[in-house]
Amino acid sequence: MKRTLLIILSVWAMLTGLPAQELTVKSMRLDVGDLSASTYERKDLNGAACALVKVQLAANGARFEGNVIGDVAYKTGEYWVYMSDGSRELRIKHPNFLPLHVHFANYGIERGVKSKQTYTLTLLMPQTGGIEQKQKLIINYTPANATVLIDSKLYKGNGRAEAVLPVGSHSYVIAAEGYETAEATVKLTATVPRTVTEHLVAVQQTSAQSIAQQATSPVTVAQTTPPTTILTSSSGSAVETITVKGVSFNMVRVDGGTFTMGATSEQGSDAYSYEKPAHQVILSTYSIGETEVTQALWQAVMGSNPSNRKGDNLPVEMVSWDDCQKFITKLNKLTGRRFRLPTEAEWEYAARGGSKSRGYKYSGSNNIGDVAWYAMTTNGKGTRDVKTKQANELGLYDMSGNVWEWCQDWKGSYSSGSQVNPTGPSSGFYRVDRGGSWGADARFCRVSYRGVNSPGNAFNYLGLRLAL
Repeated sequence: MKRTLLIILSVWAMLTGLPAQELTVKSMRLDVGDLSASTYERKDLNGAACALVKVQLAANGARFEGNVIGDVAYKTGEYWVYMSDGSRELRIKHPNFLPLHVHFANYGIERGVKSKQTYTLTLLMPQTGGIEQKQKLIINYTPANATVLIDSKLYKGNGRAEAVLPVGSHSYVIAAEGYETAEATVKLTATVPRTVTEHLVAVQQTSAQSIAQQATSPVTVAQTTPPTTILTSSSGSAVETITVKGVSFNMVRVDGGTFTMGATSEQGSDAYSYEKPAHQVILSTYSIGETEVTQALWQAVMGSNPSNRKGDNLPVEMVSWDDCQKFITKLNKLTGRRFRLPTEAEWEYAARGGSKSRGYKYSGSNNIGDVAWYAMTTNGKGTRDVKTKQANELGLYDMSGNVWEWCQDWKGSYSSGSQVNPTGPSSGFYRVDRGGSWGADARFCRVSYRGVNSPGNAFNYLGLRLAL
């Protein structure tokens, strides 16, 4: 029967002028270090994450059939085909070649492709003789302990990273604690290897002498919007003071770097499954609020105060995620700045103390009573004034307890791969909130705990912290 079908196809090809030539499979493998499936996640009709099959050397005009989800995306030199978890085959059709059925079990993938995993399917085309043009990319960098990601894949080196890649465009990211992150795209040609050199720029540290000078004579930034003042906190972090309609608040600089996000060892048995797996995250430098947004600041910007328990120096609450967006829009118009909510990764990095982290379970201590207003210290009687507990390593207050804090992200599952400046899923049902509150048990005030709420919900234990 199989031989008869092949004869029929060959005859049909001759009658239609189609060459009786076949695409063939060179290899099909799981790329453990390729983060594309999780970084560019796509979900099937049931809301489950897909697997990603990168099909290399498929000539233009190819069609893909099987448990394929959504439109196939063409990248330089390959097609990105998203497939439902457990899919066992992919059918490829092209006007110039006979149809090709790729059965994954023939290549050691017995139970089908798995969600959030990236696979590479390399095809050979008759007219090219199966020769794929590749070239070497060499990246020399300082400092030597920096982390290097090329096309979302982690490369380890000591000041030098090498990768052999298909001819075409490729992107890289280089990051290290205490340095500005470098990101770029390079184009490889078939003629000669490409060498690039990146010297990361150290984030400027304020000297003890300039700290003393700034403390006695603050530097005012000249601008048409309300004045800001640059100071340095006792933790050594740069602090920018911003004044809006007579209300001042501080933004603390968080130097970019690399950290492990999620259920790290100090979280112990308190960690939930949705805090796992712990994974590496690289972040650029940003600023975050020294405290939660106070009722005084909300009142100055919005002209009203929705909070249940009133007080200028209490954190604002009874604000939904949607309310926070309206507040930020008005604040940006008043200041000429680009305030926003922190991403979930930014929030956790700051709560852990950034590059100054000492590995605490809560934000600033392993003893929650030192740093948090929570159920055992408030007796369930509501919020407390900001900055009345100890700060964490960066000089940030109340990142454990007092009020839950909205983040920008939609709620999504973690993956084990490294990520650069992650922003969460592109859509969802719930927004992330972090940090616990005055009514929460200690377990929910840990730096890795993940809370969620519908973006329209507002409660007397839910507020916000700004990022910039």
